[in-house]
Amino acid sequence: MERRRRNALILRSLIAFLIALIVIFLVILIRFGIRSGLFDRGWKELVTTLTGAPEEISPEEPVPGTAVLEAENAASDAGSAQDQIEKTLEEASVYAAQYDYQRAIDLVKSRQEYNTSPKLQNFVASCQAQKDACAAWPLDQITHVFFHTLIRDNAKAFDGDENEAGYNQVMTTIPEFNSIIQQMYDRGYVMVSLHDMCEVHEDGSVSRKEIRLPDGKKPFVLSQDDVSYYHYMKGDGFAEKLIVDENGEIKNTYLEEDGSRSVGDYDMVPLIDRFVKEHPDFAYHGHKGIIALTGYEGVLGYRTDEVYKTREESRLTAYQRAFLEANPDFDFENEVKQAKAVAEAMKEEGWEFASHTWGHINPIAYGYEATVQDTQRWLDNVAPITGDTDVLIFAFGADINDWTPYTRENEFFSYLKDKGFSIFCNVDGSQTCWVQFGDDYMRQGRRNLDGYRMYYNPQMLEDLFVVEEAWDDARPTPVPEM
Repeated sequence: MERRRRNALILRSLIAFLIALIVIFLVILIRFGIRSGLFDRGWKELVTTLTGAPEEISPEEPVPGTAVLEAENAASDAGSAQDQIEKTLEEASVYAAQYDYQRAIDLVKSRQEYNTSPKLQNFVASCQAQKDACAAWPLDQITHVFFHTLIRDNAKAFDGDENEAGYNQVMTTIPEFNSIIQQMYDRGYVMVSLHDMCEVHEDGSVSRKEIRLPDGKKPFVLSQDDVSYYHYMKGDGFAEKLIVDENGEIKNTYLEEDGSRSVGDYDMVPLIDRFVKEHPDFAYHGHKGIIALTGYEGVLGYRTDEVYKTREESRLTAYQRAFLEANPDFDFENEVKQAKAVAEAMKEEGWEFASHTWGHINPIAYGYEATVQDTQRWLDNVAPITGDTDVLIFAFGADINDWTPYTRENEFFSYLKDKGFSIFCNVDGSQTCWVQFGDDYMRQGRRNLDGYRMYYNPQMLEDLFVVEEAWDDARPTPVPEM
């Protein structure tokens, strides 16, 4: 009996020893597989499932499947780098399309892969060749065209009321505008800024700049007057204001017949934005137009003039009084805030601002003292929203001198120059181009593209577009004479 118990004890001890050896062997095998990368992630998951707890690995030990993971990470990094290269080339291609070849070259060369990437190097070589092929355009041969607020609903604008004649003379319909822009693009016209033509230095002096374009391209300046959506235009088929929509794009609101408000491309700014998105080569270095703003009823459709805040009875017009009565909860500070947001978004998109005088005045006709007061009101009420500008686009096509050069002996010029204005634009539709440089200013004549000019002087627009193709048959004829 004693022998049987001793034999059983020996057998159990032997079995326990063999089990211990098997366990030790398995542990060594697992650790060897982990260290050598023999087992992948699936094996680790199996171990976790079988043991009920994750396998602990010391920090200094490599993770399972290191070789595989490193290969995957390398491939991912390579893909990410390639994606970044493609994004860089896409961005640079827009710069190149807008004739900003050096900016495109500098962007591509900033990639660390440039020295080893034939694709990047070929792109730079192509840009350099295009840049070298460009030629400087004579600055005195640059035309400047302008529009007033565009008519969105012809039936409301041309409804026979007391405002129809003025709309017919100086406004342009959206179909006409779209046709004009498309025709000019097809002829090789490219929008440039007044500041592409000249540089205003800190000491007030003005020097010529250089605009270089490929063969077949022709620069022109685009501007639009007012863009204040005045009270008198309400209900006459014009947009209400400019806004920044939920996508960050600049659009117009429009009051529909049923009282609802729609959002769309109802005036020049969003229409040009959309056109440039489709045709980036229409905007030299991404520059678009100049918006010439008055201030007496606010800007961009927002009632931002101080009179809407002070409600000074002697200064309120009938329109302003009616507006405030209809909007008892009007928040002036919020109105200014919204206008600033729109102006900032426009500048980001390549738009610039100019003074059109605060009260839409003719300086000579109003007199020096009135011009001083008017200018200060613009600087106090409009500049804080749009930012500073050195451009003055005269209202009524006026000017402060005849065609002879400005001098400091001209008190209007001397005052306006001291207030920061160095670029001045009048209206002269009799010539395709008129540019004048002085030591401390630049002047340019503008051409009105409206009902009056298209009806009475179509031959004067032949270098730009074919009037018959642009003409909107909804426009009443004859257009009233001025």
